[in-house]
Amino acid sequence: MSYIAWIISIGNELLIGKTVNTNAAWLARKLTLLGYDVRRIITVPDNEEDEVEVFRDAIKRGVRVVISTGGLGPTFDDKTSEYLAKALNRKYVINDEALKLVIETFKLKGLELTEPRLKQAKMPEGAKPLPNPVGTAPGIWVEEDNTIIIALPGVPAEMMGIFENYVEPKLREIGPKLHFIERSITVKGVPEADLAPIIEKGMKMSNRVYIKSHPKGHEIRSPLVEIHVYVSSEDVRKAEDEINKVLDFLIFAVKEKGGEVLST
Repeated sequence: MSYIAWIISIGNELLIGKTVNTNAAWLARKLTLLGYDVRRIITVPDNEEDEVEVFRDAIKRGVRVVISTGGLGPTFDDKTSEYLAKALNRKYVINDEALKLVIETFKLKGLELTEPRLKQAKMPEGAKPLPNPVGTAPGIWVEEDNTIIIALPGVPAEMMGIFENYVEPKLREIGPKLHFIERSITVKGVPEADLAPIIEKGMKMSNRVYIKSHPKGHEIRSPLVEIHVYVSSEDVRKAEDEINKVLDFLIFAVKEKGGEVLST
């Protein structure tokens, strides 16, 4: 089975250089880690013709997974879900499950459910909403022929939250059968900001490694950071070798910074 993936970044702000496209780089690493072959990263404007064309092209080519970011919000130019419905030749309808999620979110925030906000519950007919743990607009999961299309918000925190909680587990389940190994270390005495360049170097050691930091203490007074390392490979021994190599580097670099590694 083909595991080809495309990433579609939607937004005029990306094309005029106002916003750096960090979403695409993050998704490309995540998909690679999951064993998907990212063949294209495409940026298109908030424009019906361009969006419909790129979605239809991906389906025509039999791309297994398409992930788009941007255009799911309440403003007048957020029309990704509408254009996706047109690309699929499906009705653009209120999704009952999405409506419940949107109503709950705005009730929780004490905000009125206005018509522009209600728009976030509209999706192509037959789509499934993906809960947004950070923002208000649900993501969209819809399948056409052999292609899975996942539309996510453009706000990085929202995109990451939906992907890690709801998309990644499913893509891991249906994707290539890889071995996944996870380890964590806890670092004391080095602020997260100072760990960032170390983590960046560690990420560059392999295409199949992902490293995430989780601050636990005060950034300045008593920095305490958990570093989570995640590696995938077709071969379990290779995965173990990769994660050990990355962990050895991280521990050495942390100690050079004067930090203490509390656990491995």
